[in-house]
Amino acid sequence: MHAKPGDWLVIKGIRVDAPEQRGRIIEVHSADGTPPYVVRWTADDHVSTVFPGPDAVVLTADEEQAEEERARTRFGRVQRTIHEEDSHARLP
Repeated sequence: MHAKPGDWLVIKGIRVDAPEQRGRIIEVHSADGTPPYVVRWTADDHVSTVFPGPDAVVLTADEEQAEEERARTRFGRVQRTIHEEDSHARLP
């Protein structure tokens, strides 16, 4: 695993009811980009030093932005589907 400041660390939830954790990498302590990383977590703005495990991935800022756009698109489709199904359910 290699990262640079500005990349994103994503730790996947290990259970269905455990959400993933996302944070912006603000410091990398090695010249080759290997851990540990200093991360500012998006959920609570907490800063911590992290040695990521196998459930973690590093995303570049561009990859993170693309993933966010895909999530917004999926959310929009779900909202439209719910609205359409709700409209059909009310027809006499």
